[in-house]
Amino acid sequence: MEARVFTEEQEALVVKSWNAIKNNSQELGLKFFNKILEIAPAAQQLFSFLKDSNVPLDQNPKLKPHAMAVFVMTCESAVQLRKAGKVTVRESNLKKLGATHFKAGVAPEHFEVTKLALVETIKEAVPEMWSEAMKNAWEEAHDQLADAIKSEMNPSA
Repeated sequence: MEARVFTEEQEALVVKSWNAIKNNSQELGLKFFNKILEIAPAAQQLFSFLKDSNVPLDQNPKLKPHAMAVFVMTCESAVQLRKAGKVTVRESNLKKLGATHFKAGVAPEHFEVTKLALVETIKEAVPEMWSEAMKNAWEEAHDQLADAIKSEMNPSA
C-alpha cells in the first residue's frame, strides 16, 4: 500500500479553515451529524444512544456532546496530520475507536458518508474561503483518519 501524502499546502488550507470554525464546534458538530443521518438515515441504528430513541435528534441529550467530540477529534487530527506524519489520535483511542466501530457494525463504505458530511459541513461554514484545493485537503485528512480507524476494526488482524 502506497503511503498517503498530506502536503504543506493541504495542511495550510485545513489549518486556516479549522481556525475559522473551531469556536463554533458544537453547532458544526451537530450539523455534521445531521448531514450523516440525512445522507444515510439507516446510520441512526449504528449509534447506541440513537438506535431505540424516539426523541427528536436536536433534543437527544447525548447527541450534542458526541457530535462535538467526533467533529473536534476529526478536525484536530487533520490539523496535526502533517506535523506528526500520521494520524495523531492516541493509539489507545484509535484501538478503542476501531473496536467501537467494529462492534457497532460500521462498514468501510460508511466512512464515505462521513467524508461527504464533513466536507459539506466545512464548505457551508467557510464559503468565502472554500475551494477545490480545500475540499481535497479535507478529504485527504479524513481518509487518513478513516484508514487508521479501519486498520483497527479487524479484531483478527
